[in-house]
Amino acid sequence: MPAREALLSRTFVQLADTLVDEFDIIDLLTVLTDRCVELLGAAAAGILLADHEGGLHVMAASSEQVRLLELFQLQNHEGPCLDCFSTGHAAVNQDLALSQQWPRFAPMALAAGFCAVHALPMRLRDNVIGALNVFMGDRLVVTDDDLLIAQALADASTIAILQDQAVREAQVVANQLNGALTSRIAIEQAKGILAERAEIDMQEAFSRLRRYARDHNRQLSLVATELINGTLPGAAIANLSRHDQRELTK
Repeated sequence: MPAREALLSRTFVQLADTLVDEFDIIDLLTVLTDRCVELLGAAAAGILLADHEGGLHVMAASSEQVRLLELFQLQNHEGPCLDCFSTGHAAVNQDLALSQQWPRFAPMALAAGFCAVHALPMRLRDNVIGALNVFMGDRLVVTDDDLLIAQALADASTIAILQDQAVREAQVVANQLNGALTSRIAIEQAKGILAERAEIDMQEAFSRLRRYARDHNRQLSLVATELINGTLPGAAIANLSRHDQRELTK
């Protein structure tokens, strides 16, 4: 198998591994930029990713020079990655010497030794999470096959990132659910304790616990836990157990 196809195959295997194993996103994106340089014969590559508010950040670059150039884009609100991210469409075969749409970025990129740039969206359907910048140093145009490879790598990395995000969000939801279930158990136990102590029904016990928590700006689950553990102040327990509930004090 030719060297290029072998490298491409290994790259996709590495990206596929991230779908089942924990991985470092920064490392993944660094691999993506490095492989784009190797596979496309590019001079450099960089990646911008959006945060939850839509702000872009430099997440990977094949060289320090490109990292600074990507930062220049962000600081000046101008450049191929920003256009690609905002539109969701690729900007390819952009001759920097003839570019008029990036009056600040293009001269900086030319001064860094690049003659052309290609920006590809990191997108899954309508969800655009960033953009991949590929810089050329000795040729203006890349082939359609090269662009297909670069976009495929960007797409595979996007899927891996979104998959990881979905798993983490699912874990957060699961933890929240487990916490809610634990709190509910504590509240039920506290209701039983208070109902027996004050000789009231369970509904009234719950109402008293809830009212006490609200009046004292505390979480109901914490009040319940303290009642169970015997750490709730004695005065509070006495008030919760009183027949006259018109006034509760600490």
